[in-house]
Amino acid sequence: MAKTTETNPISASRHAVTKRAVIHHLAVELSETAKLALPMALTQLGQIAIMSIDLAIIGRAGSEAVAAVALAGRVYFVGVAFGMGLLGAIAAFAAQAFGANNLDVARRSLRMGLWAALVLSVPIIAFGLCGERILLALGQNPGAVRLAQQYLLGLTWGAAPALWFQVIRSFMGAVNRPQPVLWITLAAIPANALLVYLLMYGKLGLPRLEVFGAGLAITLVNCAMFLAGLWFATMHRPFRDYHVFARIWRFDWPLMRELIVIGMPISIASLIESGLYSAASLLAGLISTSALAAHQIAYQVLAIPFMISFGVSMTAAVRVGHGVGRNDGPGIKRAGVVAMLLGVAVATMLALAVIAARFEIAELFLGESTSDASATIELVATLLLVGASFVVISAVQIIAAGGLRGLKDTRVPLLFAAIAYWLIGLPLSYLLSLKTSLGAIGIWVGLAIGTTVCAGLLVLRFRLLANKFALPIQHFSA
Repeated sequence: MAKTTETNPISASRHAVTKRAVIHHLAVELSETAKLALPMALTQLGQIAIMSIDLAIIGRAGSEAVAAVALAGRVYFVGVAFGMGLLGAIAAFAAQAFGANNLDVARRSLRMGLWAALVLSVPIIAFGLCGERILLALGQNPGAVRLAQQYLLGLTWGAAPALWFQVIRSFMGAVNRPQPVLWITLAAIPANALLVYLLMYGKLGLPRLEVFGAGLAITLVNCAMFLAGLWFATMHRPFRDYHVFARIWRFDWPLMRELIVIGMPISIASLIESGLYSAASLLAGLISTSALAAHQIAYQVLAIPFMISFGVSMTAAVRVGHGVGRNDGPGIKRAGVVAMLLGVAVATMLALAVIAARFEIAELFLGESTSDASATIELVATLLLVGASFVVISAVQIIAAGGLRGLKDTRVPLLFAAIAYWLIGLPLSYLLSLKTSLGAIGIWVGLAIGTTVCAGLLVLRFRLLANKFALPIQHFSA
């Protein structure tokens, strides 16, 4: 009896120590995740700022110039997004190598990423140079197509440096040093705006190059960003300790094949998701012009929290990859869970802000610009209200996918995306928007349901793999 009495306090004491240890580990993980996520999320917002300012400057030339830029984007940015999706696997490779303190594999990951970016840029440039024929074949307006081709002639040559910069960004994030990429992006915002303005409108003695000048300016800024990133990667501590250019001409076929196997599903999933939102816009256009306008405004506003969630997703991939490299099973699960909780907390705050200011946001975009402005403002406000819940759900989905990328698990998430978005989300959006009285609201309800299904599947998948995970040595075979 006395023995039992003595054992209970010991058991309680061990339980308390274990609980404190768990809380300590969670606090440390939250701190590390937040420090990594902040510059990554701000970098995403910086890229949005660059594109938004470009559009505002180009818009001064008239609506036809804006239409031309939109058409050029269909040719150029789809290819760049596909390439960036494939190169997103670099973060998982480099993060796992960093966690295992394997500098050689981290260096090889960067090297093969640069080679892959060069190869991917070739078809992107080719499509850009043939953009006029492609857009005319799609039945677009010849006048806008002519301007779009001029813009592409300046823009398309920046594909390689843009992809190279993405590789350097993934590498720097994977080794816990994303700050230089943020500094470069912040510096690029005013530099890009000034150069686009000067070359497009011919200021300070420069020739007036119009939309070609705008595209050329973006290419020059992409080159400068890549060179700045390259300087940090080769000359600045701690990056120079990796000797990233060691045996740069050596082409590593085994690593390249693995990069393609892991990265290709990410690219395809990106196309599936972007195709879903394009289809949603077409559905809104079938309802009415005001419905399409309201849908586009809501999407543009909600793109900001989406991009922040994507920054946290990149952090989740890196932190989970570090856990894999250390062969730390509990650390893998902890990294994914903490990233999801952080992302949900941030998304919830942003969603509440959108709900509180939804009418003011709608009026900022519309004012009294249309004859039925009040009705459109009301619809935008309603879509933002529905979309606010979508923001939180989407944060879970995006971050869970990032955690799985850290485990190099990309094929099953691709299957989940195809099922949730195209077999559930889009059909529901069609039925609820066109076959009921919900209209444009039904589109967002359908999207939210599809995203909820995808998020649930991804969370379950991550939990399953994290619980069963045991690091195989062959992940880091030379």
